[in-house]
Formats: sequence, structure tokens, C-alpha cells
Amino acid sequence: MQTNTHPRTRPWHGVMVATPVTLREDCTIDYDAYATHVRQLIEAGCDGVVPNGSLGEYQTLTDSERDQIVRVAVEAAGDGSRVMPGVSAYGSAESRRWAEQAAEAGAGSVLLLPPNGYRCEDEAVRAHYAEVAEVGVPVVAYNNPYDTKVDLAPSLLARLHQEGSIVAVKEFSGDVRRAYEIAEQAPGLDVLVGADDVLLELALAGAVGWIAGCPNMLPSSCVDLYRAAVTGDMATALPLYRELHELLRWDSKPEFVQAIKASMDVAGRHGGRTRPPRLPLPADDEAAVRAATEKALAGGLH
Repeated sequence: MQTNTHPRTRPWHGVMVATPVTLREDCTIDYDAYATHVRQLIEAGCDGVVPNGSLGEYQTLTDSERDQIVRVAVEAAGDGSRVMPGVSAYGSAESRRWAEQAAEAGAGSVLLLPPNGYRCEDEAVRAHYAEVAEVGVPVVAYNNPYDTKVDLAPSLLARLHQEGSIVAVKEFSGDVRRAYEIAEQAPGLDVLVGADDVLLELALAGAVGWIAGCPNMLPSSCVDLYRAAVTGDMATALPLYRELHELLRWDSKPEFVQAIKASMDVAGRHGGRTRPPRLPLPADDEAAVRAATEKALAGGLH
């Protein structure tokens, strides 16, 4: 077990693990198991957690469940600055209410998708982020054009940053060239790795954080990979990246929630089931996840 001594200059920096919701077989939430998982991630060297995101199946949670998950995460992490709740919703007013709840619970930042109920125009995106930013908690934008159909292009991110609406962006487009465009057009806007399978490329391009899925099953090795990547220690980073990439790729697939939970189960952590409409992994995919996880564990990753 390692302690988390890596310095952080902002609450959204470092390895922030997007946590799944821990469900019992009857689909109720096991908050004790979730708290244990958060504590284990922090003890393994992760910098914090991101509850109520896509991996956390936030769309399926009731209001009371979503509220409680944040409070449990803050208590288990031992420091609210280590918690970045997802506050995405169809309406800007609802996202603002979730940001207010996160601030009241003591969270250090929040993660916010653009409006995702329709393919909205830039002015609507700007108004959406401005509304949530008024709460006063730092807002990390989440660019996922595949699921939202709204692309937070570098020029739009620059405007959001200039207007004081965002402090960072979780970049999930998969286009690593974006990091350089963002640095040119929005100096001072922090880029966070949003897709596990481009971690090394974005770290070398200047990313200062990783909103990550893979640490849920292999936290210590993922922390080692991130630290080596952002410090340019390629002798350590590249072999680790190659060893982990078979698992990292699942983070960018539609079945990422089921795959990460299945891998957690193999690694001896609480993965468990998902809520409908998500179905269990097909047998071939489950076998592939199991084999990749067992291979990583046999190789000494943990």
C-alpha cells in the first residue's frame, strides 16, 4: 500500500478516478462498498475520484442516490478537494442545482457535459456553462462529441475559459492534436486526459490530469504509469502503457461500464452488475476482459 504524497496545485489535477456505482444484485447501491473502494483508491496513490459520471451510471440514479454518492465520496476520500462530482443533466438549472449540492458537500470541482438533449449551438453551450459557473465551484468541461453530438472545439473552449466558465477540459475526442490547439487558443486552460487509451500521448502533450477508468481495477500500476508519463520517464511509461493498453482500450468502447466492472471483479474489487438498460457483456467480450485482466495481474500489475 502506498500513501498519496504527490503534490497537487489544483483540485482537478492528477489521477482522478471515474468511479462506478457499486450495486447489489437487486440493483440497490451498496454505499459501504463504494466507500471502501474510494478509500482503497486514495490509499493506492490516486489523487481523487469522480462520482456520478458516465461510468457511475448517473442517468439511472435517483436524486437521493446521486446526492448520497457525493457525500459518501467526500467522507471516504477524507478531503473534499479530492472529489469531482459529475453534475451533467438535460437542463442547465438542474446542473446548477447539482453543482450547488457538490459545493455544499465540500467537493473541490465539478465535471460538466455540454447540453446533451439536442445538438445545440455555441451560444447555448456558453450560457449553460456560465449558469453552472455562477455557483463558484471550479467547472471542468467534458468534451465527448460521440455521445453528446456537441463538440467543444478548441475555439469554443477558449471562449468558455476567457469568460471564466471553465478551468479545465476532460478531452475525450481521441484526437491528440487537440491538446496543442487548446494550448495555442486557450493558454492557461488545463487539459485532462479523458480517454484511457490516449493517456501517454496527451501526457506528453502537456495534460495535467487524467479522469480515468482503468485505475478502478489496477490503481497502483495506473498511478505509476501516469506519474512516469507526465514526468517524461519513458523508460518506465512506455512498457507499462503497452502492458495496460489492452485494458485501457475498453474505456473508449460503448460497453466500457460493463467491461470495467467485469475487470474489477477479476481483480478482486467490487465491480458487480449494471442497471438497465445496460446488459451484461456478451460472453466473448467478458472472456476477453477476463483474459486481459488476468494477464496484467500475472505480470505483477496491481
